[in-house]
Amino acid sequence: MKTSISPCVTVLTALALVFNVTLSYSQKLIAHYNSAKKENFRIGTDKNDVLPYIQSGYTLMLPDDSYVKGVLIFLEDSGFDKRNDSAKKIYKKALKKDFAVLSVSTDIPFDFYFSETSILTAHQLIENVFLKHNLPNKNIFFLGASLTGHRAMRYIKHIKETEDDFQLNIKGIVVCNFTMDWTRKWHQNRRDLKISKVDFWEPKFINYMLETYLQGTPITNPEAYHSFSPYSYFDEENRNIEVYKAYAIRAYIEPAIKYRLKKHHRTLYENNATDIVGFLSELQLAGNDNTDLIVMQPKDNPAENKNAQSTWDAIDKKELIHWINDQSD
Repeated sequence: MKTSISPCVTVLTALALVFNVTLSYSQKLIAHYNSAKKENFRIGTDKNDVLPYIQSGYTLMLPDDSYVKGVLIFLEDSGFDKRNDSAKKIYKKALKKDFAVLSVSTDIPFDFYFSETSILTAHQLIENVFLKHNLPNKNIFFLGASLTGHRAMRYIKHIKETEDDFQLNIKGIVVCNFTMDWTRKWHQNRRDLKISKVDFWEPKFINYMLETYLQGTPITNPEAYHSFSPYSYFDEENRNIEVYKAYAIRAYIEPAIKYRLKKHHRTLYENNATDIVGFLSELQLAGNDNTDLIVMQPKDNPAENKNAQSTWDAIDKKELIHWINDQSD
């Protein structure tokens, strides 16, 4: 006998399947965000160069069972990127190895962590999550591309230097194709504006923020840029290397040299890979023998646009979690 199924039943069945799949990975997803302030944040000199504040808060994904081996932390924006987008891409693989995944956002859009207030906001959110949800303070890894990665470096530096009562037992950092040397980046932005081969918004925005919060340029106030950069080729002291030398470091770079040369007329000096390779070299000279460099080739990333986020999207998450697991106690 042939049995017919109504379209309505088919749709309901499909929704039920989706719902069940979602529950299997989200039944222990916990999110808490504050309402955004009803005002704007200045990002440039023109009257329209403002952005609304975003929501501060966190999303926590916990393994299905009660055992948590460690915690992977992303310091992501809640607003202008897709919320927790980078963290979501690693949920499934992390949960299989009993790692919780925590994504934390301040209320400042595209937050560079210039201000101590931003870092303390992130720190308090992290501390509250660890205490409220009884997370183990062990096998802690910070991960991130673009500003998410930069924030991790700023957070770690500040907390180590202030010696706050609550200190995370950080095991490692996953560095993914982001700017470390803000002196180099400032010069890159100046060149981009001069040769007019990119959208002006980003270089104008970044240099405005750097010059405003670091009180000058790398020429007029080089010390501020050296202090703000996890690593700088131009800093003869390499003052911040000591901060990170005790951690396991996995670094992903995607130089995409031909792509950037053709599309933006950028050289090797205008490339985040330059910073990251220099950072690893200085770590090794300082005695860190637990560094690992993964160079992404064109065949590894089919994305049409090459940027820090597309590098993160393309990396082998299963292999990354395997590396994190191997570093853990």
